[in-house]
Parts: sequence; structure tokens; C-alpha cells
Amino acid sequence: MMQNNNDEDFLVDASGHRHQPHSGPARIVSLVPSLTELVCDLGLAGQLVGRTGFCIHPRAILKTIPKVGGTKDVNLARLRELAPTHVIVNVDENRRECVEEIAACVPHVIVTHPCTPEDNLPVYRLLGGIFGREAEAERLCADLAAALDDARAVGASLPAEKVLYLIWRQPWMTVARSTYISAMLGAVGWQTVPEADEPRYPAFEWDAPWLAGVARVFLSSEPYRFRDNHLAEVAAASGRPAALIDGEMASWYGSRAVAGLRYLTELRRTLAGAP
Repeated sequence: MMQNNNDEDFLVDASGHRHQPHSGPARIVSLVPSLTELVCDLGLAGQLVGRTGFCIHPRAILKTIPKVGGTKDVNLARLRELAPTHVIVNVDENRRECVEEIAACVPHVIVTHPCTPEDNLPVYRLLGGIFGREAEAERLCADLAAALDDARAVGASLPAEKVLYLIWRQPWMTVARSTYISAMLGAVGWQTVPEADEPRYPAFEWDAPWLAGVARVFLSSEPYRFRDNHLAEVAAASGRPAALIDGEMASWYGSRAVAGLRYLTELRRTLAGAP
């Protein structure tokens, strides 16, 4: 990802492609739920003409926006009917083969790949610069910088904790250190296990040796919808305290990262019994 907003760099996307500011109204299709939310928060909802079925925020606005399938199974015929000028995709969320097909019939494909909360800054500036929303993007950048400062301050003030973040059941699955989720948790001093970067979403058994030293287990609300009735099961299997966690706050990048960092900062304080 690009790291600053110099004139030469801030319109370069994650694929290395340099974009130009768009003149006049655009026709945007977003194939990334969290970036669909960002498009709206940048004041571009009126130029959004398509989304996936997983793009659900902001609900009141998106209920009138046509769907083009899912993130992995895009309905290309429907997408072409919408005649977009720009399609927003993500390296992890969308299949490369599908993106290549889209690029053959859409003038501009914007590729994103935020891996840490800090990576949202260039994403804000990329979309803001392309679509003439620079002021809105800079406001989001300021909000994110403040949220990052607060998160790091809490992380530095409390002892680091190893945590297990559950994303699936049967089989049990968690996240690797290379994931965006791990980086978000790391901002407040929660170190995910296992420490390896690959595989990104490993399956495991409860007798795995790398579980030693885990202080607590988080049960995410997505992609598996863990509920209160799973807490006792996980606490018994792990021998550690277990708590539910809002998966959108930990895993959605874009504008949601600001609220996500604030949510994690408060949760870290609460579970540590800190003021």
C-alpha cells in the first residue's frame, strides 16, 4: 500500500496502478462491504450504482442500491448492465480471475489491500482523490489518527496479553498474525496466537501447544455467528475466560476502522478493569 499523500503517490492503488481524478459524476460499484460503507461516508452514496449482497452498511441507503451477487461470486452480466465507470475491489475479498474479467469491460478498477489499521489512511486518500472528496478523506484521516493514538496509549499502559480470536466452529478456526484482525487487536496490546503468518485462517485443536500462555478467548460475531450459548463451551474447552466480540469492529476496514479502534480501546480498558 502507498504510505503518504504526495501528489505522485496518493492516487496509486494496491496493484500499483495510478488513477486520475474523475471528472463529473461517477458510477461506482463496490464489491467490498467495508469500502461500500466508506464510499457512503465520503459523501458518494449518490454515485453508488451497485454493491454485493454482503454490503449492508449504511442500511437505509443501501436498500435501494442494486446487488451484483457476492464478493466471491459476482454476477458479471448484472454488473455490466449497471455500466460502472469504477469498480472497487480488494485483494483478499475478491477473486483475481473475476477482477481480471471486470477490468476487461470497466474503465477503472480500484484495487485495495489494507493489512493494518494504518493502511486505511491511503485508502481514504485514494478514494477521496479519485472522486473529489479530499476534504472528507482528510477528516477521516484525522479521526483515524486520533483513534490510533488512543488505542496505542491503552496498549502501552497495560501488560500485553495473548488472545485467541475464534472465527469458526467445527472446525475451530482462528486468525494468523498477518491478518488485518490481528493488527487491529495488536493496536491495543492484544497479541493473537498462533504467531505464524500462514495459513492466514488456521484450523486447530484445543491441545495445540501454541495455546500455552493465552489469557482469554474472543468469539467473533462473524463470519461464524457466535452467541452467548457458545461461551461456556469455549471456556470449558480452553480453560480461559471467553467473551463475545463484535467482528465488524475488528475486521472491517474503511471508515469503520475509526469506530473499531475506539470499540477495541474501550473493551481493552473494560476487561482489564482500567478506568
